[in-house]
Amino acid sequence: MDRVAKLASQKAVVIFSKSSCCMSHAIKRLFYEQGVSPAIYELDEESRGKEMEWALIRLGCQPSVPAVFIGGKLVGSANTVMTLHLNGSLKKLLKDAGALWL
Repeated sequence: MDRVAKLASQKAVVIFSKSSCCMSHAIKRLFYEQGVSPAIYELDEESRGKEMEWALIRLGCQPSVPAVFIGGKLVGSANTVMTLHLNGSLKKLLKDAGALWL
């Protein structure tokens, strides 16, 4: 859990993902299209990926990926991020975290 928290706080936007997950891919694309360059950790390619996945589950991520952190705080998974995007509040979170300048 400490490793996840440390990684999540190292950049304005952090995504824990799996390279084979279509929802993870969609969320990464969403952030790129917003002009955000997130830190991405592919759990299926990390040596301690399984341990990090269990930590995300303990934090309340169900499913465990994609797990999105903005400003070091857990925002949630794809459903939550898409809801924030559709209701217009995602941009404010991104600006407040310093991930967007405009």
